[in-house]
Formats: sequence, structure tokens, C-alpha cells
Amino acid sequence: MGDKGYAREELLVDVEWLKSHVDDSSVKILDTRPPQRYAAGHIKGAINLLVGRLDNPASPVRSMPLPTDRYAMYVGNLGIGNNDHVVIYDEQGLVASSRVFWVMDYYGHGKLSLLDGGFVAWAQSGGEVTTDIPQPTPKQYSANPGPDKLVEKSDMQERLGKPEVGILDTRTPAEYRGEMVQAMKGGHIPGAVNIDWTNAMTPGNPSSFRPASELEDMYAKSGITKDKEVITYCQSGVRSAHSYFVLRLLGYDRVKNYPASWGEWGNDPSTPVEK
Repeated sequence: MGDKGYAREELLVDVEWLKSHVDDSSVKILDTRPPQRYAAGHIKGAINLLVGRLDNPASPVRSMPLPTDRYAMYVGNLGIGNNDHVVIYDEQGLVASSRVFWVMDYYGHGKLSLLDGGFVAWAQSGGEVTTDIPQPTPKQYSANPGPDKLVEKSDMQERLGKPEVGILDTRTPAEYRGEMVQAMKGGHIPGAVNIDWTNAMTPGNPSSFRPASELEDMYAKSGITKDKEVITYCQSGVRSAHSYFVLRLLGYDRVKNYPASWGEWGNDPSTPVEK
């Protein structure tokens, strides 16, 4: 993947790499598509993981990740060990995959990659597709949450107005401007800049990540630079996880996701809003 100039090129694998590693016992493949799409055909050995299974149903904000012990048990039951290389894919855009990436990154998994172009690229390249459902052998899994990957509402409030912090709203321009309202309040977090998550992707099907030079220029023009702490948000922490992934791919060292996002901020009467 080095031809696109990514600083962390190991976070993205292409179909040729996966074809040569699909039978590697230390490579675990996660298919984040809906169950019916998975059942109709998936990459050999891939396990179906709905992105919502990693959300905390007991939290007032469901988009917060599972508690550490429940997360560790769930991932271990998928047959994933701490030293396995996890490759994640979906159908188009890799937004669901990015959410899974962020949760696993937050909990300290060392070897994580997305499949560039996802399942569409795999199928178009002649990659083997199967309907066989793997039966993983459960493993002991240790999860270590990293507070440097996540912010909560109080953290966001403390960072408002600080020039060393870049707040990135990854929703549509209409949501950002308050023209499309999906909470009690419309608008955006004060000081946030808007770069729709889809702007990081090429058009077409399969869609792929734009080259590093294009992405770095796009973010820099909006003041999202590597010398800042960058916080991403959207409506429920999924689209923002996609931009989180892109920034990590580019080598941003201090990037965090606000998983509660506008679903929390926009429904709190006390939070400040800009339009």
C-alpha cells in the first residue's frame, strides 16, 4: 500500500496481501456487513461482527464501547488472541469497519488493518467467496482501554477555545450548519471544522482511500494538522471513527474519537452550539 504515501501503511491491506494470508492462522478476518449479506457469501474464514455488538447497551449513550470485561470476553469468543492480526472489511466505504477498528484500537489491540476497497474489491479481484460459517475456538483475551483514544463530554467542554486542539465534525454540511437536525438542537460544537467523512474516499465502487498527499492537504486547509490534538465526532461515533482511522493512517499521533458525539451534545440543554 506504500504507493499512496501513508505514514502508517500497515493499517491498510489490499486484496492481494489478504489473498496470500487468508490461510494464516494468526490472521483473523472480521466481516462487518449485515448478516444476510454475510450469509450470501464472504471471505474464507471471515467472522460476522455487527458493529453495534461493541456498543454498551447499559450506557445512557449506547455508542460508548462495551465495558472492558464484556469486550474482552466477546472478542475472545470470536477466536481472536491479543497477538493476532485482525483484518476488517465491509461492503462500501469502510465506515462500519472503521468503528470496529476504533473500538479495538481503544482497547489496545496491536495488529489491526482495514481491507482497502472492502468486499467489493475482493470479489471483483476474483478472491474466493464462501458461504461456509467458521466455528472459532474461544481464546483468552486481555483488553486494556486507552484513555488517549476517547473523549467524553466533560473532556470536550474543557477543550473548547483551545488553539492547540482541532475539533473535526465529520457529518454532512447540512448537519454541521444546523439545516438537518437530528437532536434537540442543530448546529455544531463551537470551533469545530467540517470535513464530511466521505471526502476521504474516492468515488466509484469499490471506493478507496485517497492518496496521503490529497488527504493531508484537505485536513491542513481546515487547520487539522499533526501538531494538534484532534478530536473527531459525528452523530453517534461511527462516521467519526472513519475519520479517526484516516488520521491514524496519515500518522496523526494525537487523535481521539468522541463516541457519544452529537447524539449527546445536541441533546444536552447546557452545551454551547454554533451554526
